[in-house]
Amino acid sequence: MSVGLIALLDDVAALAKVAAASLDDIGGQAMKAGAKAAGVVIDDAAVTPRYVVGFAAARELPIVGRIAWGSLKNKLLFLLPGALALSLLAPWAITPLLMLGGAYLCFEGAEKVIEAIFPHHGMTLSQSPGLAEGDRSLEDQKVASAIQTDFILSAEIMAITLATVPEASFIGQAAVLAVVGIGITLVVYGAVALIVKADDAGVALARTGSAPLRALGRGIVFGMPYLLKALAIIGTAAMVWVGGGIIVHGLEEYGIGGLAHALHAGSDAAAAALPAIGGLAGWFVAALGSGILGLILGAALVPVVEKLVIPAWRRLRNRA
Repeated sequence: MSVGLIALLDDVAALAKVAAASLDDIGGQAMKAGAKAAGVVIDDAAVTPRYVVGFAAARELPIVGRIAWGSLKNKLLFLLPGALALSLLAPWAITPLLMLGGAYLCFEGAEKVIEAIFPHHGMTLSQSPGLAEGDRSLEDQKVASAIQTDFILSAEIMAITLATVPEASFIGQAAVLAVVGIGITLVVYGAVALIVKADDAGVALARTGSAPLRALGRGIVFGMPYLLKALAIIGTAAMVWVGGGIIVHGLEEYGIGGLAHALHAGSDAAAAALPAIGGLAGWFVAALGSGILGLILGAALVPVVEKLVIPAWRRLRNRA
């Protein structure tokens, strides 16, 4: 074998190692960003099944598919280029925009809590009246409403992702944003598809000849309403926890670190008091503190949004 060919193979091997290391790095950063966006992801998965309620079973998966495709376009065609442009042209704006998104999560979570305590209390932006039923089919309206809500949640996911990789190269940021966007869309809407078809699977199992399978099927049918309620509660808690945490870290970046220091101190104290589960105890105290802050902030924002933001939004839509 010629020396030139050996050198070429060495170069190829070196490039392959660099590429593999880059892929590992992108994968690790994507996992880290996805974990930080977990609260938004849980809420997305908890909210979406309501959009297929009332439709024939044969239309459930196609509707989920249409929403998933709209979500993917939201992330890759609009939000990813916007996030990259922001990173290049106005990186200083990332933190305030992230905090704005965190405030929205706090508001949305608090509004759900208030709605649970006082039913029919009010409407969020995503619940405000849309197109008249005569203008489109009901399915098209539901899909459009779901994609609109997804855009807000996806924007928060992409902002959290971008804030997680501020030192990465332009290509690295683009790759991580794309991986997170595609991965989260597949996970969320794959889970939604399983949730909305679980009843059908349970009924099918309940009709089989095997007693254990029939029992399993009846258990699935019986348990699904409780699972959906549990998902809604977890999603709401995750929203106020993540939103509050974003606000705390944003304030810390601007030199207002009192809340962050208090949460760190409480987390450390809990970990020291319960060494057997130190990590879990520390995380719980920090998450609880962020969640309480998020709930307080969100409750304060509810009247502002209902009295000022939603009427202004409706006027803008009517003019359009």
